[in-house]
Amino acid sequence: MPYHFTSPPFLVAIILNLGLLMKNVLVLFVILLPQIIFAAPVLSVNQVAPGIYVHWGVQEFSDTKNHGAIANIGFIVGQRCVAVVDTGGNPEQGMALKNAIDNTTSKPICYVINTHVHPDHIYGNSAFKNTGAKFVGHEKLARAMSVRGDYYIQKAPELLGITLTDEDIIPPEIAVSGELDLDLGERILKLTAHPAAHTDNDLSVYDPQTDTLWLSDLLFIEHLPSVDGSLKGWLTELDKLESKSYKIVIPGHGSLVNDWPKSMMPEKAYLSALLAEVRAAIKKGVFLEDAVATIGVSFKGKWKLFDKFHRKNVTKAYAELEWED
Repeated sequence: MPYHFTSPPFLVAIILNLGLLMKNVLVLFVILLPQIIFAAPVLSVNQVAPGIYVHWGVQEFSDTKNHGAIANIGFIVGQRCVAVVDTGGNPEQGMALKNAIDNTTSKPICYVINTHVHPDHIYGNSAFKNTGAKFVGHEKLARAMSVRGDYYIQKAPELLGITLTDEDIIPPEIAVSGELDLDLGERILKLTAHPAAHTDNDLSVYDPQTDTLWLSDLLFIEHLPSVDGSLKGWLTELDKLESKSYKIVIPGHGSLVNDWPKSMMPEKAYLSALLAEVRAAIKKGVFLEDAVATIGVSFKGKWKLFDKFHRKNVTKAYAELEWED
């Protein structure tokens, strides 16, 4: 007589429940999978003063590994709306910054402020194109973007490992000449368009409510300053700023400053030495090719990225000072 095995009732129940559990897990996985795969990155930000948020960049040279995401960028929140201060070194970082804003406040973005033309501060602009925000910059920023735009787009894949189009280079709708106030709702930001210094289109943002000056690349901490405007003009602007007091200063590269103007002095010392040594070399008839090997070498161990920027600074200073009176 054949033997028939009959599963105990409790075992049948376990098997049925296990099957139901696996089915529920599978359904949940299918529902969550798109969110897991397509979860939008959110940029890390720190609140350095009430309503002022900064993403701290890295002290690196822009390349295909960091994709140009190296600068300090962020946003300021008012009672009515938000102002972005620089958008980052690539469109993806710009979108991550936008997501950080959305995670922080429900208030709309009304202004996108570009502090100058350099890629690590403007390549995230396209993330904010459809927000209804107005783009704001120095009166010379639009021209600088126009002059450099084609080169930026052409070189982005090679230098940064990213692809850009004309849609990513967005000029300002509001051009700042001298000074301009932006109202975020019970919070007035005071923008200053500086004469040629780090570039010829530097813009700073001051928040009287917290006594915070967002100085961007007019101030470098630890990272060697990069001259792309006027060495003499930069020192003139630093002299003006040195005479003022600020509770907080946000540099374009490097850590938060709360001992102004003390933290600015290394930058001023380097730029002053560069000015003096280049002038002396020109007076002696030293050729640029020889000058770059000797000028400013005492600063080599004091600054990060010295070898990446110093020779360019000497060359830029020579061009500026060679024909001065």
